[in-house]
Amino acid sequence: MLGDKKLVAFIAARDAARAKAFYGGTLGLRLLSEDAFALVFDANGTMLRVQIVPDAGTANYTRLGWEVADINSIASALEAAGCSLQRFPGMNQDEHGIWISPVGARVAWIRDPDDNLLSITQFP
Repeated sequence: MLGDKKLVAFIAARDAARAKAFYGGTLGLRLLSEDAFALVFDANGTMLRVQIVPDAGTANYTRLGWEVADINSIASALEAAGCSLQRFPGMNQDEHGIWISPVGARVAWIRDPDDNLLSITQFP
């Protein structure tokens, strides 16, 4: 029923200005529109709606992720932009915080200003 429909991604933020600076400025997503309810970004053809809410909540799992061709260069660029690559106990991550999954995918994580966990992944 929905297999041929475009996906719309959602994430929550408490502060619109801070979210706009992060998703637009730091991550480089193009802002399409904004109103009192949401910021809407183009994430390479996928609509990302950053919902403005009083309590965004925190989760220790990935809420959004991007597939990248060169994880080392993207991880370095994220760090240069002020993002801290996250480390997790029990995960064998390299000096840049990159973990190699059992299927060979290389994954790293950052947090947005509302503590949402975001990932970058380079698939084998």
